[in-house]
Amino acid sequence: MTAVLSPETLGRCRAQVQPQLRAAVDRLDPATRDVTSYHLGWTEADGTPRAAGGGKAVRPTLALLSAELAGADCSVGLPGAVAVELVHNFSLLHDDVMDHDHERRHRRTVWSLWGVPCAILTGDALQGLAQEVVLDSGSPHAAAAARCLNAATAELIRGQVADLAFERRASITLDECFDMVAGKTGSLLGASCAIGAVLTGAPPELVAALDAHGRHLGTAFQLVDDLLGIWGDPATTGKPVLADLRARKKSLPVTRALAADGSAAAELGRWYATDPAGDTEPDLHRAADLVAATGARAWAEATAEEELDRAAAVLEDLPLPPEPHADLLELGRWLTRREC
Repeated sequence: MTAVLSPETLGRCRAQVQPQLRAAVDRLDPATRDVTSYHLGWTEADGTPRAAGGGKAVRPTLALLSAELAGADCSVGLPGAVAVELVHNFSLLHDDVMDHDHERRHRRTVWSLWGVPCAILTGDALQGLAQEVVLDSGSPHAAAAARCLNAATAELIRGQVADLAFERRASITLDECFDMVAGKTGSLLGASCAIGAVLTGAPPELVAALDAHGRHLGTAFQLVDDLLGIWGDPATTGKPVLADLRARKKSLPVTRALAADGSAAAELGRWYATDPAGDTEPDLHRAADLVAATGARAWAEATAEEELDRAAAVLEDLPLPPEPHADLLELGRWLTRREC
């Protein structure tokens, strides 16, 4: 899997969203604001400002492009862009607690510094703030945008519930895993691609197509993320090598591998049933080799490309402005070509 440079569009949109995101975070109570500022990479744990930080702003970029694709200025989509970034970070704060992750973006996670209750409450505050930002936007379509965001959040939570349930089950089907990903990852990327258009009052058929684009993009994104969770470079991912195997995650490539025929799948299944506390580095590397030996690594790479093609196809027959359309497709290509 080869990497390409992040699109310039990410930098442009991130620069527009950051002041609005900071203004939104300033609405929080001082203690929650301080924790959020650390989580977003704006400060150190002691409150010292940092020159740079935060994520790539993929979801806010999609929201601004969404407004442009509906024929409006990207500024119309700014409340939606801030809102989807807040919901995304709500989910990250809670994910870190559920996964017991001590690091994110090469820094200590909130729960590992301030405790589980603090991380949960900070995440809850960001979810509520996201709705507030949209409803206070002054847009005549604010209520519709809030419903879009709320539906995506509910789907995200449903997907996370399914993901947790999978940990207690000996086996799951590939269809179940795809359905989980549609909720956990696809729903918010779908809403990100649609919410800017919703705020412009775009026709339902355009909103639906943009949402479908984002959902296909979400599946492609998750497939690549799952590959990185096994074979990714810790310097790039911010996670320990072979992290998903250490956690016995039933990711898409692992689920595909476990369902395969042959001795590699059988050996992998036996290993997945063992206690992770006994893992050695050779055990983990052997498990990664077994996933690849079943063909699941190649399958995940090919399926990510297919999902990216499906994402592009749902927009093909729409009369979209060419520049934001090209930017959207470029962003999708970048997301599915991150380095393993």
